[in-house]
Amino acid sequence: MQFKKYQELALAALAEFLATAQEVGPDAAFNAVTGTPEMKDRLGRYARPYNPPRGLADTPYCCIRLPTGGGKTLLAAHTVKLARDAGVSRDYPLVLWLVTSNAIRVQTAEALNDPRHAYRQALDETFGGRVRVFDIADFAQIRPHDLAQYACIVIGTVQALKVENTEGRKVYAHHEDMEPHFSRLSAADLARHPGLERWDGGGVKFSFANLLHLNRPLMIVDEAHNVVTGLSDQMRERINPWAVVEFTATPKGRSNILFNATAAELKAAQMIKLPIVLLEHSRWETAVADAVSERERLAKIALEDADYVRPIVLYQAEPKDRDVTVEVLRKHLVDDLGIAENKIAVATGERRELDGVNLAARDCPIEHIITVEALKEGWDCPFAYVFCSVASIKSSTAVEQLLGRVLRMPYAARRKAPALNKAYAHVSEPTFYAAATTLRDALVDMGFDDGEAEGAIEHPYLPLLEGFELAEPEKPFVFDIPDTVEVRAIFEAMGVTPPEPVSGAIAVPLHLMAREGVVDRLKAAAPALAKALTAQLSHLAPAARGELLHVPALGTYVQGELVFADADLLMEHIDWRLSETPGEVPGLAESLKETVRRFEIDVHGQSLTQAFISSADELLISETPPENWTPDRLVMLLDPLTRQPDVSQPDLVGWLSKVVQVLINQGRSVQELMRMKHAVARRLNNRIIELRRDQRSKVVQRFLFDAGARLEPIAHPAFVFRQGMYDDQAAYRGPFKFKKHFLERVPAFDGKSDGEEAQCAMVLDSLNGVDCWVRNVARHPASFWLQTSTDRTYPDFVARLTDGRLLVVEYKGADRWNEAREDRAIGAVWARTTGNLYLMVRAKDEVGRGPHEQLLRSVTVD
Repeated sequence: MQFKKYQELALAALAEFLATAQEVGPDAAFNAVTGTPEMKDRLGRYARPYNPPRGLADTPYCCIRLPTGGGKTLLAAHTVKLARDAGVSRDYPLVLWLVTSNAIRVQTAEALNDPRHAYRQALDETFGGRVRVFDIADFAQIRPHDLAQYACIVIGTVQALKVENTEGRKVYAHHEDMEPHFSRLSAADLARHPGLERWDGGGVKFSFANLLHLNRPLMIVDEAHNVVTGLSDQMRERINPWAVVEFTATPKGRSNILFNATAAELKAAQMIKLPIVLLEHSRWETAVADAVSERERLAKIALEDADYVRPIVLYQAEPKDRDVTVEVLRKHLVDDLGIAENKIAVATGERRELDGVNLAARDCPIEHIITVEALKEGWDCPFAYVFCSVASIKSSTAVEQLLGRVLRMPYAARRKAPALNKAYAHVSEPTFYAAATTLRDALVDMGFDDGEAEGAIEHPYLPLLEGFELAEPEKPFVFDIPDTVEVRAIFEAMGVTPPEPVSGAIAVPLHLMAREGVVDRLKAAAPALAKALTAQLSHLAPAARGELLHVPALGTYVQGELVFADADLLMEHIDWRLSETPGEVPGLAESLKETVRRFEIDVHGQSLTQAFISSADELLISETPPENWTPDRLVMLLDPLTRQPDVSQPDLVGWLSKVVQVLINQGRSVQELMRMKHAVARRLNNRIIELRRDQRSKVVQRFLFDAGARLEPIAHPAFVFRQGMYDDQAAYRGPFKFKKHFLERVPAFDGKSDGEEAQCAMVLDSLNGVDCWVRNVARHPASFWLQTSTDRTYPDFVARLTDGRLLVVEYKGADRWNEAREDRAIGAVWARTTGNLYLMVRAKDEVGRGPHEQLLRSVTVD
């Protein structure tokens, strides 16, 4: 499966923590993972020392923070593999998967039982289809052979276990059906587990809670902030989990936050729609009418999308004791606005008209959903685009849940039309400030940082300044042109219906003018108006006039073929074989320690008990390993634990065979290596990453930097800046009025609106030698980038000079200047190859020049 970048990073951090905790303990492992400079920057205010759960000091416990819409459940499904690979000491783990409500429990169970669903596919791929999913109410159906031969996932609610008095709770009660799990265990085995619940006479209860305690499940908790009370600590002690992994958007103070994803990352990964276009209404009827109109507008645009998209409005009605109830709103939609009844569904605690409905189906007619607070119940709405509240949202507790559904991007992929990459909110509030402030607070509750939340809100007509201050309205650009056959032919060529003519003239709006070639064709169709059109267009940004800014890409010749300078493409042209690298892994043999968590299985493989083994004496190591413990068997077991997407299985097996033989030659026995196969696999995966990184670095050096490299600019495909390309990005809201930006809309800068990067842009805007410039948004799929040996570098600005050349500018603070050496090198290579200019700017250069002098010198001196 193809993960989003932030998801890859989250899973990598989690894998490292779980694996390292097996060797050095959770405290040291957590601090090692979160203590790097990169992770400290990522965690920000969430960075803090490890806080072990009370009574479970040796239990790895962490929290993954993802804003709403980040794919928490998908990552939770892949966490099971990480736990297995980290060495749960059994090939088929037991997982206790806890959610916050019965509705979400049912929804999660259905997804994990569906072989077509991505969650189940992740489990099936890991365990070869040997997966069983149980509702917690059906725990008595779990048999001993299930635990021995299948990965068992038990799904329940936090409330089912969160209780002080265990009487009457089925999971804590004695069940004769559970007897086979306990009958094979001796009194000595049970005595090793003082945490088991017992009868007054001392006998162990045959309960599901005790079964969990014996088997030490992996505990996955969805929405962690609901289980951080002292009672939850008691619950964890009873269950005796092997590890606790929580997923939430809003963690609380006691959570060990291992990874933090930002809303900007979700947006860049095309997981959510942003910004939210917000409009306030003084009357609820106008809010509803505009929401209906908004949906109809989006529906017409969606007809041109490559995928099926049916925009839906989510309405928040008032409770029964208020004025605009569900029935009042539904009647208004049907009687006053003419909405067909089969296009409306109600989702409340009493009326569950969405149960069993697939809202994504092409034959589903639903376009309007009315709720009050039923959205807490976890139904999915992939096509929700418009949020409409008929009452003040200040006191609403359902706004967060409504927004969570409206923000999710259909198919987790950016749509072609910019309008379909945004979310829309029509709310009943007296002022925009009141509405925006409440919406911002709701976004913060969903996991957005304060700055992200404010930047995520837009007004549909007026520019916003900082603090939600509305800027002076600008008169929209419209140019009247005669309604002629030639003019209508231009519209037909664009595939759009022209506006209705007024007094024999068609009013051409800005977004149509911005299309490539339209201005020239209109001038040709109406020569008499060409001069007036040119004068009026001169006040617009170049992109709004239909201009494109082409930036040539860097190419290099590989075996006589011109190849785009992308490390992944270059690696495809190189015959790199892992099996041809040495089998010796530096430090591997010395780093392996015989400290493992081990499960003992009886001769029939029917019952399990667990103990932590910390010394070689306790391992009872024999001189002769079991018959099937051979080097070839070890290689076979390491193979699935070290699979790589770019390495064939024969190539991997060849290398693993060499590694195993080297370890045996260094004095490690097959028996030792079999017991520590997970620890060995972890180090081998790290070694493969090192080998691949070294090879990529050599390839980039050879084809981009070495004297023998044949470089050439690539004009097609090139990077192209055009109107609307950054409409899904937050806009600059500072007081400075840029005059030369290539796009009408200036994307927000990194840092503050008057920070160093913004000040560099102001200097660029003031230079006489600059014709226009554009903010190049990092990591945006349409932005300009250059390849380094480890990553892509995205310069901050691209400027077109008055002499026609391009100037690429990157601003670097003093703290990052030295580490950007390779960025400067590849920028110089690009400039030399394409005949353009590259400059990395800093606050003060080596002779004391500031940004203005550095840029001025670059523009005026070749």
